[in-house]
Amino acid sequence: MSNESILLHEIAQGNEKAFRTLFEAYKVKLYNYIFRITKSKEISEEILTDVFLKIWMGRDFITEIRNFEGFIQKVACNKALDFLRVASRHKRLQELIERELMAGESALDQAVIEREYQLVLHKAMEQLSPQRRLIFSLSRDYGFSHEEIAVRLNLSRHTVRNTVVEALKTVRSYLKSQDIIKFFSFL
Repeated sequence: MSNESILLHEIAQGNEKAFRTLFEAYKVKLYNYIFRITKSKEISEEILTDVFLKIWMGRDFITEIRNFEGFIQKVACNKALDFLRVASRHKRLQELIERELMAGESALDQAVIEREYQLVLHKAMEQLSPQRRLIFSLSRDYGFSHEEIAVRLNLSRHTVRNTVVEALKTVRSYLKSQDIIKFFSFL
């Protein structure tokens, strides 16, 4: 059993010290990920707190999570996107976001493009099966090599490579169907 598995087991038992250790291990990486979506320090901190609150509240089931890092990133992404959806309907939240991005008009334009990019990419990722989504995310979001993913998920490197290729085809096809493939040339 890995150190993380032991830590998750202790959290499931209500060990707050183990939970703090988990928080310290993930907070910076997760904060940066959320910040790339929201572009707001305060909002990112709030969402980070919400993510870990959700983890603590659902600790009874934490040992059933097979890939905790992928799980916590997915929770963070969903919470950030939920916030952006809510913000799009509330003027006060929009003003808060705009204030933080007012380093210039181009920064605001970039934030809007980034938010749209995240929403469309999220929809494209929804086209993938959970396994493909996980492998694609580990490759693209975390920058893991095919070898590292294969070791983490107990798969062959060949399977990982083929899965990434197929995931890219699916994502590109979705983006092309939305007539926005030109904005996502990094894929």
